[in-house]
Amino acid sequence: MQEPSFKQVRLSTRALTRHFDGFVSSLRHDTPETRGTYTRALREFLRWFPRDTNFRFRVKDVRRYKHYLAARRKLSEVSVSTYLTALRRFCAYLVQRKILEDNPAKYVGGNRRPGAHSRAFLSEEEVRMLLSGTRSSDERGVRDHAMMLLMLQCGLSEIELVRADVEDISDDEHGRWMLVQGKGRREKDERVLLPQEARSTLEHYMQMRGSSGKGDPLFASAGNRTRGQRMTTRGVRDRINAYLVAAGLKQHPHRRITPFSLRHTAAVVMARNGATADELRQRLRLGSLMTAQLYLEESQIASHPSTLSHKEDSGGVPLHND
Repeated sequence: MQEPSFKQVRLSTRALTRHFDGFVSSLRHDTPETRGTYTRALREFLRWFPRDTNFRFRVKDVRRYKHYLAARRKLSEVSVSTYLTALRRFCAYLVQRKILEDNPAKYVGGNRRPGAHSRAFLSEEEVRMLLSGTRSSDERGVRDHAMMLLMLQCGLSEIELVRADVEDISDDEHGRWMLVQGKGRREKDERVLLPQEARSTLEHYMQMRGSSGKGDPLFASAGNRTRGQRMTTRGVRDRINAYLVAAGLKQHPHRRITPFSLRHTAAVVMARNGATADELRQRLRLGSLMTAQLYLEESQIASHPSTLSHKEDSGGVPLHND
């Protein structure tokens, strides 16, 4: 794409903030996750804008912002791409509002898609260490255990856990199922079969939690002030990170272990158990076949036990609370 010459547009910080508010309002028909992603990413731009003092909505200005994100903020390639996507859409909004004549951000590409996942997956022993940190006698502990099993054995994501309601669990002749609404989806349009161990732990949690009604979240806060309220993705992430730290799994300098590593582990094990790229994309509700292919490649080059099974007859990862 040939880079055009751009007329300089000078905006005050106050004017930019006003347009930012208008842009966020224009996202009302997008999913909450999309609105949240764009809002968080653009707030970084709003913080940088007055410090730069020379941003005039030219291509070279966007490139300077990209360099800041990578060199100064030291964001990952994926994060830089996300931040640029948010700026690109914001500039498109400014074009629609006739503040800009053209969108300079569309002439600055994001970073190349990584050839491997940035998070490491867990070995069988690491999974045992992680799960052994929960308490079977404590409602919060059983809840956390159930969430981690659903991530490890079914490949559920944080947002899928948070969006789940009590009535999303149903039974038929094949077993117990859970309806899920993935990232970017507007409705719960996928079903996940629950392995025996995840099913039993979830039942235990619901018994300890007590009565619940239609529309109640499947995973609720157990705190004194927020008890019964739907957990947030940040809350899920914080809880799992606490277990990862307690198990000593975040100390390795060359392995990035995050809550996403649990879902990553599920994908790699599915691949080692024979799932094809198409099956991985369907079972993990992935948007790209390329992402599924990365899991296949990692499963082939990594040494990982296959006993963390997703087959009903294996029962998955043993539940230990010794």
